[in-house]
Amino acid sequence: MAAPTGHTTRVAETPLRQPRLPRPRVAVLGAGMIAGVHVRSARAAGADVVGVLASSPERSRAVAHDWQLDVGYPDVDAVLNDDRVDVVHICTPNHLHVAQARAALLAGKHVICEKPIATSAADARLLADTAVAAGLIATVPFVYRYHPMVRELRARVVAGDFGPWQLLHGSYLQDWLLPPESTSWRVDPVAGGPSRAFADIGSHWFDLVEWVAGVRISEVLAETATTVAERLDAGGPTFSGAPLAGSVRVPVTTEDAVGVLGRTTDGVLVSATVSQVSAGRKNRLWFELDGADASAVFDQELPESLWLGYGDRTETLVRDPTSNTREAARLSLVPAGHAQGYLECFENFVKDTYAALRGETPEGLPTVLDGARSANLVDAVLASADRRAWTSVPG
Repeated sequence: MAAPTGHTTRVAETPLRQPRLPRPRVAVLGAGMIAGVHVRSARAAGADVVGVLASSPERSRAVAHDWQLDVGYPDVDAVLNDDRVDVVHICTPNHLHVAQARAALLAGKHVICEKPIATSAADARLLADTAVAAGLIATVPFVYRYHPMVRELRARVVAGDFGPWQLLHGSYLQDWLLPPESTSWRVDPVAGGPSRAFADIGSHWFDLVEWVAGVRISEVLAETATTVAERLDAGGPTFSGAPLAGSVRVPVTTEDAVGVLGRTTDGVLVSATVSQVSAGRKNRLWFELDGADASAVFDQELPESLWLGYGDRTETLVRDPTSNTREAARLSLVPAGHAQGYLECFENFVKDTYAALRGETPEGLPTVLDGARSANLVDAVLASADRRAWTSVPG
């Protein structure tokens, strides 16, 4: 039947479909706790996780099966020769980071490398120079930058809400190495490097405070303490504290705790306490920024809020993407009142790394240059503790 006179027959329009972004293809070196976090975050960020390299070919195959990956690699060369892989996530013990990351970059692959990126400042600089020369993306998981309320605080600092800094202080406390029978490969200076507590967790505190407050620490005065004189020489996964069968007791030469005083390039006093032997403290990264006009506190174990202090009042600001600043809202994956934390930080960090692969420039993305900066701080802290004197921090 013909359409009635004066009426037009309309054809339903098909919505235009946006082309899909290419999925990064990822290989993971390492099979411990943090490697599992990388796999989860890569998948959440839209990557195709191709395979994993563990401590042996047999272990690689077993982990690949458990994580539902296509490949359990027999060795690093197999990873580097796999043309499917665009990005290598390096989650191995610290002493392997530089060689593995440089090999990946020289093979034309982008890198996400766990911190510390090296066990010395010289090696960290070598890795950073390699990434720059290769023109490839190399990032470091200083993921506490990715708490939405950290971004809220950073935006308020940039806006000048706090005035000139008077004092920057805080702590990062854990207790997983409190029992004398607890141990880990991190205790071994060969596998973990000459610094343990500071390189492992103090590095996070200083990266976060420097970045949020917009300061640079120019010199430090540090004291280290080893509170457990002997531990078993072979440990299991990080945070398990469990020794491996056949272990024997050996002297401990890496620190359990550190106290650091510092001065910024503007002369502001900084103080931080770092410990892996503080009973009841599981992962308490806490800092306070005291300005002439206002103060602020962030507690990583209570990441959904900020404490703000003024001369005549205090207030608690909660995460709410409908009212927070742009970057805080961008990183809020769920509405207000639906708690998000560490895993979402990691997911957002990996997303930003993959965005950088596409030529974007995400705000606050920590790169190997930040990793090299952290290595300079580690070296300065160890040198200061050894000399018992104020020590300059290069760069």
